[in-house]
Amino acid sequence: MGIFKVFGMQSDTKVALNAAEAFASICLVAIASDGYLSESEAAEMKMRLSRMKLFQDSLDGLDRMRDYLVDNLKKYGPNELIKSAQISLPPQLGSTAFAIAVDLVFSDGTVSSEERAFIDDLRKILAIPDDLALKIVEVMTIKNQG
Repeated sequence: MGIFKVFGMQSDTKVALNAAEAFASICLVAIASDGYLSESEAAEMKMRLSRMKLFQDSLDGLDRMRDYLVDNLKKYGPNELIKSAQISLPPQLGSTAFAIAVDLVFSDGTVSSEERAFIDDLRKILAIPDDLALKIVEVMTIKNQG
């Protein structure tokens, strides 16, 4: 009998994440949403995350965190990883995670149909209001044009 059954609770998630891991999971699935995870995309993600306060205590462990998340992505798939991230992500970081994910998707200058679908799904999962999501997408489109 599992510990959650003893206390009358059951966990719906397969991947246990802290707030930083949840945020990084969203970014990881974003850069892999086209079906590929390149080293340049991983380096871009690491650079973006390393600039955030949320990751200041884990700068030395960002590569280990990425390896842990990639392992879980391979084991459980993107849907389960995003589900776990949504549960663990503090609500006030939802729009930030969405903005960084959109920026990472747009950073290579092209957006595939899979990436568009991911962005739309992520908007719904994180409950980002339509008007805010549109503003974020518009700004990231302008930012990544050059």
